[in-house]
Formats: sequence, C-alpha cells, structure tokens
Amino acid sequence: MKKAAIIAIALASVLFVSCKEEKEKPKVIYEEKADRTAPKKVDSTQIKVADLPVHMEGTQYLIHPVGDIRIYEDSNRSYGTSRTNSQVSYAISNYNRFEITGYFENLKFQHIDSMAMVPLTDKNVQIQTATFLNTVAEKTKKQMLVYTLVDADTNQDGKVDANDIRSLYISDISGSGFKKLSPEMQELVDWSLIEAKDRIYFRTIEDINKNGAFDKNDSVHYYYADLLSPEWMVTAYEPVK
Repeated sequence: MKKAAIIAIALASVLFVSCKEEKEKPKVIYEEKADRTAPKKVDSTQIKVADLPVHMEGTQYLIHPVGDIRIYEDSNRSYGTSRTNSQVSYAISNYNRFEITGYFENLKFQHIDSMAMVPLTDKNVQIQTATFLNTVAEKTKKQMLVYTLVDADTNQDGKVDANDIRSLYISDISGSGFKKLSPEMQELVDWSLIEAKDRIYFRTIEDINKNGAFDKNDSVHYYYADLLSPEWMVTAYEPVK
C-alpha cells in the first residue's frame, strides 16, 4: 500500500512538472513587472545575410529579404534549404509567387532601372509575411504589400521575435508609406482581403485583464482598412453586437 502511494505521488509530480512546462509563455510583460536589472541576452552567432531578390509579377521592383542566420548545434533547427554544411542555413525566407514568408528583419526595394536599394524600415522588427495584393493591383492599379510582423519586445526577453505581439502593416510596392494598421499592444489574429469592397478586414485580441497572455477572457476587436482611401484609413466595427 505504501509503495502504491509513493508511485501515485511520483506520477502526480511528473504531471505537475509536465503541465508547468507546457504552459504558454506570456507575450506581454508590463513595465512594472519587468526585471530592469536583468542583462539582455545577445546572440553572438548572428550573421547578416540577404536572400536572392524576388520580383513579383506586374511590378517594377526587386525585393531583397535581409536577416540573420544562426549557427545551430542541432542541424534540424536551421531554416530553409540553402546549406553549406549540416549546421548552417543561408536561406531566411521562402517565396510563393505573391508572398514572401520567413523570419527576416527587413526588406530592401530596388527599382528595376536602378542600382539603389531602399530599406523598408529603420526599426528593429521581425517580418513574417509580405503579401502582394495582386488582384487589387489588377483592378485599381494601386500596388500594395501587406505585412505581418513583430515590432516590439513585448515580453521583455531582449529579442524581437515570434514570442512577441504580432502586428499588421501595409506599404506601397516600393516600400514607401510603411504604416501600422493594427492598434498598439493588440495581437493580430488574422486578416482577409475582401476585393468587392477594396478592403482588408482583420481581427486583434487585447489583453484586457493584463495577465500577459491572450486567452478566452480577453477582448476581440474587429477592423477594416480602406485600400483606396488616403493613408489606408482604419475603421473599427462590431459584428457581434
């Protein structure tokens, strides 16, 4: 009986540790909770690299993704397929006709008749997708890119990465007019192009209880951006009321 009790306690301990490890890390650490004395982590293995340029059909610009590669002890963690050995990948993005995906820190735009390259931003960001709205361009002649990206170290771990709040941005095809569409400190859930209205609809979630996580107790917000309006005006709407 005593042996069975010991086994039961051991199993309970394992389950407790397992549940604790699986708990999602908060995406937001508020200023008063952040440890200001903790040193910021610096990854000394970062190496700057650019992918080969992308030309999206119907445009006059080459787009160069720029980012950092890392040297991994585990070769399975490297991103992409362009490798010089089992531990290094020089690919930071993938391209599928009208969308660039990956984890990169900037895009540089080059007109096909020029040698000059202009960066999208001078801020510290992690871009995850850049999508060309080709169907809107065909109809309206306005060429735009929509981005999902991280623009702040919201969890205060010293890195701007996928563990921070994701936001929605837009620019024209040259990278100019780069603008944030989603509100500050609201996590982008998803977005969709509605061609009939020439609008982008998107949802965000706000951490209203300030617990640092996005969950069922928080508030979902709904917005649309008018693609034909000056500066892509954003409007909130309430479909659930």
